[in-house]
Amino acid sequence: MTTAKSPFWQKVVDDAKDENGNQRPFFSMAPMEAVTDTIFRRVVAQAGGPDLYYTEFTNAASMVHPEAKFSVQGRLAVADGEKMPIAQIWGSKPEAIGGAAKLLPALGYQAVDINMGCPDGTVIKNDSGSDLIRHPDRAAALIAAAKESGLPVSVKTRLGFNQVDEYHDWLEMIFKQDVQVLTIHLRTRKEMSKVEAHFELIDDIVAMRDRISPQTLLQINGDVKDYEHGLALAKEHPGVDGIMIGRGVLNDPYAFEPGNQDHTLAESIALLKLQLDLFDEVNQTANKKNFEALKRYFKIYLRGFAHASQLRQMLMETHATDEVRALLKEHVGTLVAVD
Repeated sequence: MTTAKSPFWQKVVDDAKDENGNQRPFFSMAPMEAVTDTIFRRVVAQAGGPDLYYTEFTNAASMVHPEAKFSVQGRLAVADGEKMPIAQIWGSKPEAIGGAAKLLPALGYQAVDINMGCPDGTVIKNDSGSDLIRHPDRAAALIAAAKESGLPVSVKTRLGFNQVDEYHDWLEMIFKQDVQVLTIHLRTRKEMSKVEAHFELIDDIVAMRDRISPQTLLQINGDVKDYEHGLALAKEHPGVDGIMIGRGVLNDPYAFEPGNQDHTLAESIALLKLQLDLFDEVNQTANKKNFEALKRYFKIYLRGFAHASQLRQMLMETHATDEVRALLKEHVGTLVAVD
């Protein structure tokens, strides 16, 4: 495993042990828009979560704007007792990135990640996210500005904007900035998630890292299904330090659990019920959450049993958490105990 430069990341590396106490790559849950908030992070933790969590990506310009800063507070909210996530921020101006990063320590954050891979068209129009791949000088300036906070700085990006082979120049430039961690989604912006991740490039990227910045931790992302798949990839490609799982956890909330264990419907219902309870908690104590956003999760928990699709369809017509609970009690109560 690579030896990290910052105490924060070195502890992450040192603490990453398998069930037998052997060293393994660290695992993280990818920052996902409208997904990786304090609610879902705590649900995944209950399901046997990863070593690291990231916040939703947060607009640095809003963080430093005196009137707009309140609109992003929910994205950075962390519950008491929750494992502190890494703050992921995005932007195009060094003064905004630098100013936002300097605000994070007072909020309890110990590390910051810069999004340089988001493929969203609106983000790109704001000269941010994956657009930075086309503007390496700006990207370097953003990294330098974030470092002024004193926090360990990492970057999440893609292989290129339009062409896969752009990674040669783009990743070399990032490695030269001496970031703590480079997380690579193994696709281009153009490819989105429409093609398979380019696992065949991992060894070449590892060699590039070893040549240019051997102290930088390398984390891979894209098409990693679960913990066991991540371990297999790391074994096949020595030099990989971390594994990030994104959509895999939306297919299976137990994605970070060793052993590909089977789980009962009762356990899935319990996770959904926890998510409902945490949703209510956040609504009562912090910024209001949109109930409609909850509906994307029903398919995660309610599948693989008779009439599951019909129940999900009924749940899609609900407008409050109590309505969801009532339907669960009525239609699933004969199969599992639902409070």
